[in-house]
Amino acid sequence: MKRNGLRVLAVVLGLGVAGTALAMDDHQRGGVKVFASGGVSDFTGDVGRDVNAGPSWGLTLNLQPTHILGFELGYDGSRNTIDNGVLPDASLTRNGATGLIKLAPPFLEVVKPFVGAGLGASYVSARGALGTYNSDMMEEVPLAAGIEFNKGAVTAGLRATYRLLLDENFSPLTRDEGGLLDGSLTLGGRF
Repeated sequence: MKRNGLRVLAVVLGLGVAGTALAMDDHQRGGVKVFASGGVSDFTGDVGRDVNAGPSWGLTLNLQPTHILGFELGYDGSRNTIDNGVLPDASLTRNGATGLIKLAPPFLEVVKPFVGAGLGASYVSARGALGTYNSDMMEEVPLAAGIEFNKGAVTAGLRATYRLLLDENFSPLTRDEGGLLDGSLTLGGRF
């Protein structure tokens, strides 16, 4: 399983390097964005049965080689408490890396809707779970949609990301697949 996690991470890094090379040819303002995000995350399906919604955070590098196509390479994380009546102080903390390809309408720049898909990998650290949940690496397929507001050197936005979990072995009690849903606000700069 660790070998699969390394493969996913290699693909994510490869997407970021390819996007950087493409973006270097475009010298328009806003071709490179760096932004922080904060919001709420919640596990879905059996995975989220006894897990509460919790805070999420992230830092992203966005490369926009054309008005239509963009690439993101980012770090994201979340912390969710476990609420099953037996484990009062248990929590799941997730830290991961994601590579995303974004598509947007070519004629909108100041207010820019987008959709995206990619690959990612996260490490989930289970604290106080007494074997109910285990620390583990999981592979993800993130699907994102949102809107960005771009003016001068500032970018801000709203986005929702659903992460289809390809491996949710951190929760051995699950019977079906689950995912992770994030809603976040973003704020950063354009270069």
